[in-house]
Amino acid sequence: MMKKMSLIAVCMLLLVSNVLLAQNKYVGASACKMCHMTKGKAYPVWSTSKHAKAFEVLKGEAAIKVGKDNGVTTPSTDAKCLKCHTTASSAGAANGGITNADGVSCESCHGPGSVYKTKMTNLVEAKKAGLIIPTNAVCIKCHNTEIHKSLTFDFATKMKIISHKNP
Repeated sequence: MMKKMSLIAVCMLLLVSNVLLAQNKYVGASACKMCHMTKGKAYPVWSTSKHAKAFEVLKGEAAIKVGKDNGVTTPSTDAKCLKCHTTASSAGAANGGITNADGVSCESCHGPGSVYKTKMTNLVEAKKAGLIIPTNAVCIKCHNTEIHKSLTFDFATKMKIISHKNP
């Protein structure tokens, strides 16, 4: 009987977790901008970063060469490239108005923000509502050698470049 109750408790926990995650929708960097223009300067840091320009990179000669080496004809339209160079491709239909031109925006690294964006004054509550604090594991989903064979990625060094802590 105890095992059965434990199994029921685990199933309920999984159900509640899945419902919470399903509630999180993408809202786009403009929704983040409202508060993060000054708080930690997150929006200005992002908007001038390589992440914000990641989609544009796919249109250049270097991307065409890398694409060719990986069986990709047009990097700016191929899912292999878009999955890491845009948030829009990850967001799918629930993209909150995010377009490929937005590049890799806030929610690629921090998760869909519709639920946690109203809880950002309390980090613990924001995390409970789905906010992701990027770790090496989050970053290497894209910053790896799957496509870019010679890529090296040092999490600590790269985090210093994009750091945008709230006050």
